[in-house]
Amino acid sequence: MQDGSAREITYLRLSATSLCNLRCRYCMPAEGAPERPCAEICTIGELSEIARQAAALGIRKVRITGGEPLVRRGIVTLCRDIAALEGVEELCLTTNGTALPQFAAPLRAAGVTRLNVSLDTLRPDRFAHITRTGRIEQVFEGLQAAAAAGFTGTKLNVVLLKGFNEDEIPAFVDLARRYPLEVRFIELMPIGEGVHAGFLPASAVLEACPELEAAGASGSARRYRVPGGMGAVGLIEPLSHRFCHRCDRIRVTADGKLKPCLHSGQEIPLRGLSGGALRDAIRMGIASKPPRHFLPEEGHSGAGRTMNQIGG
Repeated sequence: MQDGSAREITYLRLSATSLCNLRCRYCMPAEGAPERPCAEICTIGELSEIARQAAALGIRKVRITGGEPLVRRGIVTLCRDIAALEGVEELCLTTNGTALPQFAAPLRAAGVTRLNVSLDTLRPDRFAHITRTGRIEQVFEGLQAAAAAGFTGTKLNVVLLKGFNEDEIPAFVDLARRYPLEVRFIELMPIGEGVHAGFLPASAVLEACPELEAAGASGSARRYRVPGGMGAVGLIEPLSHRFCHRCDRIRVTADGKLKPCLHSGQEIPLRGLSGGALRDAIRMGIASKPPRHFLPEEGHSGAGRTMNQIGG
């Protein structure tokens, strides 16, 4: 269905959990996210029903997010349930990759069509610093497991951080040259811990790699070809190059709140609803989606939650 700005809303980002096994400095406090009582979090069945009713309203793509969705018990069952829904044409999952050696094959068998893997540095020392608890070797092993399981079109999500990884931009672009990956550079958003990190505009990628050739837009990303390369580069620029006019998504948090816009405090409760009542609540959320966000003017997000609490 269309929202109030005549945008066709076809994409649901569904958070399975706010918990994560890493503690990335721009996302999570050092002690991690507090574990909430199970009664406050949607069950696997509730998340599946939300996806079912969203699909009845025209949602065609679902992305499972977190936190880290692979720490959620029952995640493979959730993926299998959503992949089987009538109308869902694409089921994706965003992960930090560390659990993919265990989960890549079951996720593929469950019907997940594509993976996004978050990776902000290629250096082991920097990875240990930014994640506080992680080993980069686990991510590389996860990418290998994903390829072995038959996943193609995998995307690497790289958050641009001034003073941390701008010198690695050419190395990431080289990955898109050598492998059939899409490397997506994402501008840091001023949400939660992100307000304390250094902002780097996505234009830094074009300055570092002027050979990139424009290839149009895909979803929220401006895409670029890598001459002679197997993959592509995408720039996601919520601050410097607003893409609200082509936003086609809604988000649902792990505790069952629909957010029509990431950067708005508006939330529509879905828990406790089913059938037509749940569909009507989702319909209301789509209809109330604002025409744009106001990040450049306000300098900070009005999301009202941290990114892991919303769904990355």
